[in-house]
Amino acid sequence: MTTKKQLSPDGQEELLTILKSRFEKNTNRHPGLEWPAVQARLEANPAKLFTLDEMEATGGEPDVVGYDEVAGEYIFYDCAPESPKGRRSLCYDRVALDSRKEHKPANSAVDMAAEIGIVLLTEQQYRELQKLGSFDLKTSSWVQTPADIRKLGGAIFCDCRYNTVFTYHNGAESYYAARGFRGMLRV
Repeated sequence: MTTKKQLSPDGQEELLTILKSRFEKNTNRHPGLEWPAVQARLEANPAKLFTLDEMEATGGEPDVVGYDEVAGEYIFYDCAPESPKGRRSLCYDRVALDSRKEHKPANSAVDMAAEIGIVLLTEQQYRELQKLGSFDLKTSSWVQTPADIRKLGGAIFCDCRYNTVFTYHNGAESYYAARGFRGMLRV
């Protein structure tokens, strides 16, 4: 039997208040979009509200960054100034986690994203996010890694230094206290 994850009415009201406040403070992230339409979509999708609450609880500070006209979906990204605190010190994926013989991290970025109900940003999405503000000036974030790189044992991550977005590589099994991941949710 599957159970849908839902917030209590009080939890839903609290989260909507947080999201509305963030939406109104950061209008540059979503020009032309109106909060009442976003709120109506969220209220009609309690499972997505639960996911946004998980994003919030792990430090992601999710906010609307766009609207997909074709799919009819609002797009949320983690917009915390630094990589979300509750999602750091993670290797890239389950294969990388299982390959570590000792000093294993608690989880992997890909697995944790799936548990939350989001997907890691792509490198292109990460670059789009950086156009909306200053993110990861002291931290870095794993991003979706192309299969050919992952097949060879690597993974990629991004950060922003010197007003420039950099993409780097590392062994997928590596993890650092200042590296986490940012996710995306469509509602």
